[in-house]
Amino acid sequence: MKRLLLLLYNVYALLVFIAIMLLLFPFFLLASLGGPVTGGNWSIRLCMWWADAWMFLIGMRHRTTFEVQHDPERPYIFVANHLSYIDAVILVKSIRQYFRPLARAETASLPLFGFIYRNATVTVDRSDPANRAASVSRLKALLKEKVSVFVFPEGTFNMGDQPLKSFYDGAFRVALETRTPIKPILFLDGYHRMHYKSIASLTPGISRAVYLQEIPVDGYETHEVSRLRDDVYAIMHEKLIVYRAAWIKSSVNS
Repeated sequence: MKRLLLLLYNVYALLVFIAIMLLLFPFFLLASLGGPVTGGNWSIRLCMWWADAWMFLIGMRHRTTFEVQHDPERPYIFVANHLSYIDAVILVKSIRQYFRPLARAETASLPLFGFIYRNATVTVDRSDPANRAASVSRLKALLKEKVSVFVFPEGTFNMGDQPLKSFYDGAFRVALETRTPIKPILFLDGYHRMHYKSIASLTPGISRAVYLQEIPVDGYETHEVSRLRDDVYAIMHEKLIVYRAAWIKSSVNS
């Protein structure tokens, strides 16, 4: 019976997701006429409304907390831990300023959703060096326009029992080359809301995001990518343990 209810809930959530997408799609078409900066900002705003409506209708209650005061007028490079596909919704629910996520290029080929995806994100094909370089250039151009960017530095889902996977250098190299502060965010409940093993494992309940203290880059030289990366990793690792993230092995939590 429990499995049947979960299946019905997931079908309902999918249908609601698609219905909202279809309702908003004409507005995404209009937003695309605004160009990569203004149009992209409109697209992200529409994605925020989409997330608001969908999470409300499926019974997912979100709460964002700030360990220190956050200035939404400043551009940042946001980074967060990555657990499952639900993080894509959680991030636009958590970040309420104009930004662009760095996102996998493969998803851009989906019908309708792919069009929205291309206009609201910076896509990257990690297997193509030229594409990776072009994506970095787009991120830098957005930061120059005072638009924040978002990166999952783990690159993929953390499917282990440690707080984090190892980080890639990209976000931290861009931060140093553009002199943009890093703003870490913790996503604490993606593990329970949708498990990484299946997109059909969605459950209602709480979703929490925690903004940590920003990490300025003033104290780092441009070549000190690994030091900045390791410092951010250490801070996020420690805080995930403090907040007792559910996927962490008990021996680490203790």
